[in-house]
Amino acid sequence: MKNQILIPKSSLDFLLQLKENNNKFWFEANKTNYLKELNHIETFADALLQELSKTDILETSSGKKSVYRIYRDIRFSKDKTPFKTFWGGSFTRATAARRGGYYFHLEQGNSFFAGGFWGPNAADLKRIRSEFDNDAESFRKILNSKSFINTFGTLQGEQLKTAPKDFDIHHEAIDLLRYKQFLIMKHFSDEEVLSDHFLEKALETCKNMRPFFDYMSEVLTTDVNGASVL
Repeated sequence: MKNQILIPKSSLDFLLQLKENNNKFWFEANKTNYLKELNHIETFADALLQELSKTDILETSSGKKSVYRIYRDIRFSKDKTPFKTFWGGSFTRATAARRGGYYFHLEQGNSFFAGGFWGPNAADLKRIRSEFDNDAESFRKILNSKSFINTFGTLQGEQLKTAPKDFDIHHEAIDLLRYKQFLIMKHFSDEEVLSDHFLEKALETCKNMRPFFDYMSEVLTTDVNGASVL
């Protein structure tokens, strides 16, 4: 893989300027700079997408389509600033058999790649918990793997303070059963984001999500007996 696609410092600097001048007048006056920096981000996203597509099947068709709009939805927010102050985007995995997706967030001092299940519906959450009830070790093996720990550290996400309904507080998998979200995340320093090897590191991070995604995909596309529900 060629490491010629870089995130320039100017792309992060633009966000700082936007944060200090988060209004439509300033943005319109600096629209040319915005479009230039957006092109850098889209080019990076497209390069990552092309590499990731060699080992996964994705619905996202281009880097341009993966990058989120800079405009905030302020209709129901107390914060009325009109623009996001980060570059963000995601790659969606294709078909009902592949669950999960890759998300990236680029911002000075707060850049990360993440994936998982932010708000699983009641049926999915019930199915995941039933799997932990029957066999938690398969999932623990993924969480305890060297690549997972070195990349993501630990599983993240909101948890119940007690046991979920119909499960005993002393269940051997209570630590997993408490999760209401299943998230994995890797942070990157500004130096890493701006380095010649960031594309390579980003790709490696996404690849290291796959055992987690593949496990969840198999669970959420089968019943408790392992039969496909698709």
